[in-house]
Amino acid sequence: MPTSTPLSQRASAWDWALAWLLAANVGWTTLCLGGFLPETKLVSSSLTLAALMLWLLGRMLGSGGGFPWERGRPARNQRHAGGTVALPNDPVSSAQQETFLSRPRVHPAGWLLLPFLAYAAGNVLGVTPVGWLGWADWFGWLQLAAMFWLALNGLAAPGPRRLVHATLAGVGVVAVGLAVYQRFVEPGWLMLGRTQAPQFVGRASGSFGIPNSLAALLLLLIPPAAVGALTPAGPRGPRLLAAGLAAIYLMGLVLTISRGAWLSLGVALAAWPLLARGKRWMWRLGAAGGLAAGALAAGLALYFALAPVRARFEALAADAGERTRPIMWRGAWRLFQDSPVFGTGAGSYNVLFERHRPENYRDEPHWAHNDYLNTLSDYGVAGFALLFGAAAAIAILAWCAARRAPETDSRSAGLARAILVGLGAFALALLVDFHLKIPALALAVAVCAAEAVRRAWPVPERETGWRGRVVVGVAALAVVSVTFGLVLPHDRAEAARYEARRRIDTLADAEQSRTTDDEKSVVLAARAAFARATLLDPGNAQAWADLSYALSLAARHEPAETLALGRDAEAAARRAVALAPVVSEFWWRLGVALDMQGRWVDAGAAFARGLELAPHSARAWYYQAYHLSLKPATQGLARAALTTCLRLDPGNRAAETLREKWVARQ
Repeated sequence: MPTSTPLSQRASAWDWALAWLLAANVGWTTLCLGGFLPETKLVSSSLTLAALMLWLLGRMLGSGGGFPWERGRPARNQRHAGGTVALPNDPVSSAQQETFLSRPRVHPAGWLLLPFLAYAAGNVLGVTPVGWLGWADWFGWLQLAAMFWLALNGLAAPGPRRLVHATLAGVGVVAVGLAVYQRFVEPGWLMLGRTQAPQFVGRASGSFGIPNSLAALLLLLIPPAAVGALTPAGPRGPRLLAAGLAAIYLMGLVLTISRGAWLSLGVALAAWPLLARGKRWMWRLGAAGGLAAGALAAGLALYFALAPVRARFEALAADAGERTRPIMWRGAWRLFQDSPVFGTGAGSYNVLFERHRPENYRDEPHWAHNDYLNTLSDYGVAGFALLFGAAAAIAILAWCAARRAPETDSRSAGLARAILVGLGAFALALLVDFHLKIPALALAVAVCAAEAVRRAWPVPERETGWRGRVVVGVAALAVVSVTFGLVLPHDRAEAARYEARRRIDTLADAEQSRTTDDEKSVVLAARAAFARATLLDPGNAQAWADLSYALSLAARHEPAETLALGRDAEAAARRAVALAPVVSEFWWRLGVALDMQGRWVDAGAAFARGLELAPHSARAWYYQAYHLSLKPATQGLARAALTTCLRLDPGNRAAETLREKWVARQ
């Protein structure tokens, strides 16, 4: 008797709509500098939340998640439970209709990330001293978990799933193409009209801003493409396509000259044979040794053949290992020691790093360049266990499910193991980078992890009852509230603030070539942008501080309004300080605003507090020097503060300008 086709194999318009949203998100986010900029994060997060809402509405409106007009009738040529073909006009019982519209039940792996999301939200509300940064960090984790959930539970049919996977593979090819252009045609080029940072010129980053980010994406794509090319079974055409993709991805990985990614891939490839089923351990160990030797030989060939590769590894040897990363790692570890259970707070690493910044370190770390240490620092042991414990639990449960099931399709099982190898290489790369903080990489790893879990740990189909629909309805309302109450206002405000602040900073860097009109127009536009950001998200302390900064700059062009502008700048700076008193910069802004009003003593207390929070910050010492220079009695102290500033940062342009003015007066 013919059997019914599982509904998970039947793609409805609802399924395709969800797949197109996910594919658009993967493509957009990857090709827009990895979704790093706030204006692209706004689009990426909107697409993710729209896809989540679509899935929830599908579950709520019908047991199968189909469109309302699809309920009550089976699709043409679908087989009902009895095995006969049902055409649109055939009378079908309600029970049979429910069979058509049943969906695979929610995969249990999806639930395992939710405790961490709840904990992280609580951490933002009750622990972190930088709430607006904490919410930004939480939105990143939410996007990763949502994409994993949707790829696992919403892409049941093969067609929509292939669309998302093909999009991911395609953007990998495009990213490598851009890397080739960047490496051989225009080394300083970046997406969206940006310019590559000097330290990365000569290495390719493709559609990302950092070469290591492109390398991390390729770590996920290379093993599945290699398996598709090397598996004997299957048509010749797809195998040739997979071989071409593998070659392109490997070329891109070489162009990144990412030492951490190369080493991670080599270790993961060496471990690949250990996952084989039906093989003796002697065979597995021998194959692992052979792959390790092959990876080492490939690395040596690149070292001797390519001068940039030699330069990268010779720099590593000259510095006796990494020079800057250990500084960031030690800072993260010390912050973890400050608060080991719950951490110093979501998104707090970059701000609180000032406590442990060494004198000779002038970079702005942003993150710890080790996602494991960064998570320990921000969320403590509790958050680390909930996040990476959940990831480990999913991997173990999927592995156990795969070991229990008979291997009926060797090609599919091989592909699942290849995806696992790519995920393993990615996990190793997290030891030296912040890949989970890049939205495009978070989306890519979620898609790959969901596919690996789906293949290794399938779940039976089950209908959704009315209680489940109620739960889904409540979840949909929660998603709407989070979207319009938190995510969109935050992202819109940050997009407005970030670009305006970048223009002010660019203007400061071009001090010699700028004109008064240029500065005035930029400052005027920045004031409006910062004011809009504070209206959109009153909790964004950085927006308030930037507004204070713009108001103080405006006094250069409106000297008659200095007192009034100083009062407005003070009000904005005090809002910033009230929201995040641990940020040194906010105290500088308050001190400048008070100096504009002639309140020198009060300003001194603000600058002193800024120095206390960031004792090894050259900028903090510069502001202290400028403040002290306003009074003849403290000129000696001002010169001492300026000397300290230039010792910490010999290239500080503002400090050099101030010293030149003092010399000219003499």
